[in-house]
Amino acid sequence: MSRRPLTSGEAPAGASGPHLVVLSRVFPNAAQPAYGVFVRERMFRVAEHLPVTVVAPVPWFPGQGLLRRWRPGYRPWVPYRECQEGVEVLHPRFLCLPGLLKSLDGLLLALGAWPVMRRLARQGRIEVIDGHFIYPDGVAARLLGRWLGRPYTLTLRGTIHRIARTRLRRRLARRALADAAAVFAVSASLRRVAVEMGGSPAGIEVVANGANLERFFPEDRQACRAELGLPADARVLITVGTLNERKGFHRVIEQLPALLEQEPRLRYLAVGGGSPDGDEERQLREQAARLGVADRVHFTGEVGPARLRRYYSAADLFVLATRFEGWANVFLEAAACGLPTVTTDVGGNAEVVAAPWLGRLVPFGDGPALRRAILEALEAPWDREAIVAYARRNGWEVRIPRLVERFRGLAGGAPIVPAAGEGARQR
Repeated sequence: MSRRPLTSGEAPAGASGPHLVVLSRVFPNAAQPAYGVFVRERMFRVAEHLPVTVVAPVPWFPGQGLLRRWRPGYRPWVPYRECQEGVEVLHPRFLCLPGLLKSLDGLLLALGAWPVMRRLARQGRIEVIDGHFIYPDGVAARLLGRWLGRPYTLTLRGTIHRIARTRLRRRLARRALADAAAVFAVSASLRRVAVEMGGSPAGIEVVANGANLERFFPEDRQACRAELGLPADARVLITVGTLNERKGFHRVIEQLPALLEQEPRLRYLAVGGGSPDGDEERQLREQAARLGVADRVHFTGEVGPARLRRYYSAADLFVLATRFEGWANVFLEAAACGLPTVTTDVGGNAEVVAAPWLGRLVPFGDGPALRRAILEALEAPWDREAIVAYARRNGWEVRIPRLVERFRGLAGGAPIVPAAGEGARQR
């Protein structure tokens, strides 16, 4: 999917149709290469068919650089303009005070993005605004759409669960849902939440995320273990994600002492780094040391997408004890490498781990159930070829044509109506 660098305003070769601006705070950049990879994976495939520019605003407040003296890595400096795989990515700043005035974040994000959005509109490079996450991005997309006279779409992701519980932000989000030309949810569970918030059932379409089949596929397990310094006979668990509370690395680590009593060869790969949502590596290392399992937990830091399959391929089982998810791409990545999954039954997880032959679901917060599921999964006779085939049936190639069709229909003035059955779970 590599493309040559483009000049400002140039569309990728072969891309034709409405000019789309992707609006999302959560997007990879030079300082945070793993931040929001799932948004880029989705929309860069759309960019193979439509001209796309990304506007990924960066939070800022006066003097925030001083905080980095005490908190290294806090809101790192991000270049204003990048060219990623031939797509122009712009990072305007917007005022965002930590913990304060959160109900104004949508307005402040829109104001911060306004100068660059106005310039793109004057260049004829905005026909549709595609906002990702309902708040503050979706609220900002609504405001910018009104100011520029352009239609906007929303892509709903896991954060809608938090917004649904806050009164003012819920009201703002409801307006954004009501005025959007089209709403895409990455899972049926998110669609249900949006409908409960007042969204129109007929106007919200499920278009799930997919697997990158060019990047994720099984490799030789023993060769990967040798490369990573893991014993050939180890039983290896892996979690991939940002090292924050939500992803649940600590919930897996707390089960390791009991797991090691049953399976003394156990190793745990904790793959990921910090993000704006938090960085708990120090706390996780302290937890592992306190429980006496520090030598069994391997903190790898962030791993680039090109090498990540080597880590999946070295493992026996993918584990994600998460608090909530919309549609986690990591399940399909792991499956594409032949791994079964143990995860919590929250959000859209049951829509991805959709059958017992793909993995196990456990109640969130039930440590003993998590431990039992891991032990059972380590001993189960998985059909790994069937798991890989499932991932291949859920590749991006299945999802993207539908999105492109919807964007083209919107810009052409045709009403966007979900296809029959699109509100149901996708397999």
